[in-house]
Amino acid sequence: MITSHQRGHLIKYIDGAWVYADTNESITTERPCARCGRPPTHEGHDECLGIIDGATSACCGHGVEDGYTVSGDHHG
Repeated sequence: MITSHQRGHLIKYIDGAWVYADTNESITTERPCARCGRPPTHEGHDECLGIIDGATSACCGHGVEDGYTVSGDHHG
């Protein structure tokens, strides 16, 4: 079985779709962060992080892994 996490909740891939492992409900139903209990912002950001200037992506880790921030300052 293929598994992953969605905002800290264990999910699994079955019958061609990702579902929450505890209820088999589709992950299209948004759940709050398992760590802070807050839903994502309207823009889809982790509420506990908000908007981080200069970041192209960021994640609080949702209690499953370490958080991270990726900067958009790439020169080349």
